[in-house]
Amino acid sequence: MSAFPQLQNDNFLRACLRQPTDHTPLWLMRQAGRYLPEYRATRAKAGSFMGLATNVDYATEVTLQPLERYPLDAAILFSDILTVPDAMGLGLSFAQGEGPKFAKVVRDEAAVAELAVPDMDKLRYVFDAVTSIRRALNGRVPLIGFSGSPWTLACYMVEGGGSDDYRQVKSLMYARPDLMHRILQINADAVAAYLNTQIEAGAQAVMIFDSWGGVLADGMFQRFSLEYSRRVLAQLKREHEGQRIPAILFTKGGALWLDEIAAAGADVVGLDWTANLGRARARVGHQVALQGNLDPNVLFAPPAAVREQARAVLDSFGRPQRADGGWDGHIFNLGHGISQFTPPESVAELVDEVHRYSRELRRAV
Repeated sequence: MSAFPQLQNDNFLRACLRQPTDHTPLWLMRQAGRYLPEYRATRAKAGSFMGLATNVDYATEVTLQPLERYPLDAAILFSDILTVPDAMGLGLSFAQGEGPKFAKVVRDEAAVAELAVPDMDKLRYVFDAVTSIRRALNGRVPLIGFSGSPWTLACYMVEGGGSDDYRQVKSLMYARPDLMHRILQINADAVAAYLNTQIEAGAQAVMIFDSWGGVLADGMFQRFSLEYSRRVLAQLKREHEGQRIPAILFTKGGALWLDEIAAAGADVVGLDWTANLGRARARVGHQVALQGNLDPNVLFAPPAAVREQARAVLDSFGRPQRADGGWDGHIFNLGHGISQFTPPESVAELVDEVHRYSRELRRAV
């Protein structure tokens, strides 16, 4: 018997598993974050980003903040994709206004030889936050856990931080594919252990963010990104305490490889705003649910335009209908993370219109 309260709104989980829903469920990538004044206030109390992410009470507080404002259909753990390489001993820090930096970079044989799947106890603060958030949600909506993909983590580990041109990581990949594969194997096994421990701690779905998969050439994407996301998915727990645990795979810039991504083993494929949802549904909607895919910059437009573009995404996917083995599932989301400059009022317009219009579409079926 689960120690957690019974779930009251399971639309998100149902859509992930291609089951019928009474409206199109909606959540937003980076929904707990800098666009909310209450988040900025909590972060100021925490003193730093990592001070926020590693404090269970603060992480719980900011995860729930968007749900106090908006009737979203899922919560996502507040954390960072770089917790895993940090636990590998690379020394993560966040300089104000500069983004993440690693004290140690992984660019040669010696550095690769030192890499190992970290002891999950080093990430205990993440798992404690998952359990705390799940309790605090009190069954309101499901909780999503997440990790960066093996390739995306490797980009940061080799570059030493963010990058505009991915010169270091691509140079290593082309010059020493053996070293690159070794990094990715370790990352994949670490990510699988990390997500499975989040599931044990209370995550009801998990998402792999392959944020930088789309920077790879065709052929390289399959060998160095997708192959290792597949390795993670093959190791994931898909059931916990009698409940199915959906897995979402999101590759920014990945629409070119939609069929291959859909065959990788996830329940849901996330799409960025360059993809056509209707065409994606026609191609793979009988295999996987789809998540996406509003351009985040729509949220800077006037309210009427926000609502119009929300309807356009729902119309592109089309009316829900029964497909082979289930329903065509759609989870409404942005095509990437919400901008820190987004007016909070725009999110309210979006959530209201997605719920209103998707119910209207169902009545018309």
